[in-house]
Amino acid sequence: MKEELAKAYDPKETEGKIYRLWEEGGGFQPRTKNSEQRTYAIHLPPPNITGSLHMGHALNATIADILIRYHRMKGDKTVWFPGTDHAGIATQNVVEKQLKKEGMSRWDLGREKFIEKVWEWKNKYGNIIIEQLKKLGASADWSRLRFTMDENYANWVKKAFIHYYEKGLIYRGKRIVSWCVACQTSLSDLEVEYKEESGKLWFIKYPIVAPTPRGRSDNYVIVATTRPETMLGDVAVAVNPKDKRYKNLIGKKILLPLQNREIPIIADDKIDMIFGTGAVKVTPAHDLLDAEIGERHKLEPIDIIDERGRMTAAAGEKFKGLKVAEAREKVVRELEEAGLLEKIEDYKHNVAICYRSGTVLEPLRSNQWFLRMVDHPQNPKSIRQSADKNQKLGTSLRDAVLNAVKSGKVKIIPENFEKILFSWLENIHDWCISRQIWWGHQLPVWFHEPKCIPKKGHESDVVKCKEMVVAVEKPQCEFCDAEFKQSEDVLDTWFSSALWPFAGLSEADLKDFYPSNVLITARDIINLWVGRMIFSGLEFQKAMPFPEVLIHATILTKEGKRMSKSLGTGIDPLGLIEKYGADATRFGIIWQTMGTQDIHWDEAAVQAGKKFANKLWNIARFSLMKIENSKFKIQKLKLQVKIQNNEDRKILQKLDEVKKIVEKNINSYEFGPALHALYDFIWHDFADKYIELVKDRQDEEADLVLQHALFSILKMLHPFMPFITESIYQKIGLEKKDLLMIESWVD
Repeated sequence: MKEELAKAYDPKETEGKIYRLWEEGGGFQPRTKNSEQRTYAIHLPPPNITGSLHMGHALNATIADILIRYHRMKGDKTVWFPGTDHAGIATQNVVEKQLKKEGMSRWDLGREKFIEKVWEWKNKYGNIIIEQLKKLGASADWSRLRFTMDENYANWVKKAFIHYYEKGLIYRGKRIVSWCVACQTSLSDLEVEYKEESGKLWFIKYPIVAPTPRGRSDNYVIVATTRPETMLGDVAVAVNPKDKRYKNLIGKKILLPLQNREIPIIADDKIDMIFGTGAVKVTPAHDLLDAEIGERHKLEPIDIIDERGRMTAAAGEKFKGLKVAEAREKVVRELEEAGLLEKIEDYKHNVAICYRSGTVLEPLRSNQWFLRMVDHPQNPKSIRQSADKNQKLGTSLRDAVLNAVKSGKVKIIPENFEKILFSWLENIHDWCISRQIWWGHQLPVWFHEPKCIPKKGHESDVVKCKEMVVAVEKPQCEFCDAEFKQSEDVLDTWFSSALWPFAGLSEADLKDFYPSNVLITARDIINLWVGRMIFSGLEFQKAMPFPEVLIHATILTKEGKRMSKSLGTGIDPLGLIEKYGADATRFGIIWQTMGTQDIHWDEAAVQAGKKFANKLWNIARFSLMKIENSKFKIQKLKLQVKIQNNEDRKILQKLDEVKKIVEKNINSYEFGPALHALYDFIWHDFADKYIELVKDRQDEEADLVLQHALFSILKMLHPFMPFITESIYQKIGLEKKDLLMIESWVD
């Protein structure tokens, strides 16, 4: 032995030293052995630069690290690509809050100076989560660290935008978006969160203009709504054509209360006859479903709420300039005074809120850039999703994802999570990819100045000046001296994240490691990220970005509730590492990871991990002292003699069995069962039984078997508990490699 193991294992004393040993020894870089060598690659889902390590990160990173360390020891050319995401809205919000404390706003600085401030913040705080991942033991190749705003990555983002635009898949239009008044930007459907609120349902009387049909005693239609203020922008009242209550009213006119504007009663088979009274107000400018009804019936929308969350002039002079909540109160009051409010009921419903600011979102029409998801310019009638896996699908981006998953080219594990993806794809809308913030990838779109100054000899050509150009570099007008100004919009963060499997990689890495082997992620970003990476990989690399997607469990509180820092129910993995050590924390996480069942977190599992680490340390101390003190000098780790003793044969047989179980479980992503099998073997079969049987034996065979078993245990346990296994390995003076992490897997 190099030196005797200390009496007790101290993770605080050991883990930092071991990690530096790995880094300095080049243990994280892929190793080339021969041309026949298999490759194995995983991409770390890039955490936001505003983030700090939470239990979801810890679970994801531990699973990935197990796979990376296992395949590295199996002899594969292995790499784990790390990186961070610029997190547009989140990062801008953090820096704006910082400025607010200093009595400033981004508008005081201006765009250029503000972006400089964000870069300063990023350079100071942006890699905190990377250092935290290192504390967990993540063996990513940090020399390949990427950031989604790196120059090389940014070039890929521009290239992707231009590519889609030239194919006719990106367009600009005025459409309904979810608008955050606080962040002053649009959000995509997938960035919207929903919060249940106890609200009201107002029943409003809409007077009928034409004489009522025979048999009706009333002269109005009652409409139920949760947003009475939007009635100021109503353009119709819709009923289901099958609804007998309104059959004779279809085509009639009603007088819009407070606006005294006549609007039609229309029939639409999408109307829910059960909700409210079955008669629905149609406000195409401020509701997505209403906008679809408006398109079908060619109804002109009226914008009554602006991007500041205030009522416009179109809402009427009495309401102009009011905040939405103020307008609601005034509308309700005036309806009551006019005798047009039938009743008010308590009503629980989901309200759309911004995932960052928590502000209630306003659906409103806005000029935005969209990526076409369902239709394709060359295939306008894209084939609809079907349960038939053999059906030939169209060329739309949506269909590319469907085809990839249904054909089995991308396998989602467990399979039941395919339903989440399919549900999103079935109901998908074109993706709003533009954001009205400053931090992010600015659109490579350039607008011609309104005023043309013709170049000499081109006085008659100014009509040919292009109003807009999509290009990487600032264009120059061929016919006049006017300037082009770049669009102030930036791209949705998920647009750049969708390129993560290949953007920013070197040509050599693309050749060796694209596609990667598996994507490990949480269920809540299947739609935000997974589907988009699939069509991006096909579009730009002509191949799936990964063959498998592993959706890991969600860690909940012991009572089964979602963890939340704000509610005080979150668990800080760094606190666990500080208290118990990284290995014990990893043990506790994986011990409770049984299949894809959500984990009801129990810290007792981490405590058990610490006890297990101490047990392993004591096993190693005894084994190495016995081998060192024996009269035989053992140089090789392989068994070179025929085993005679029955108890030696039994433990070797058990060792071989557990090796097969561990390999099978890791290969099938059953990490919890693999760890349970190792734990049972090490604690019960090896420590409690075998060591007790051989502790007094003084023969070469016992020492050889003991040594072989210990080395095999260290190798198999290393992916799960890397620090303590490497620490023990480093104390062994027998013939071996410099690092356990690059040792060959168990023979």
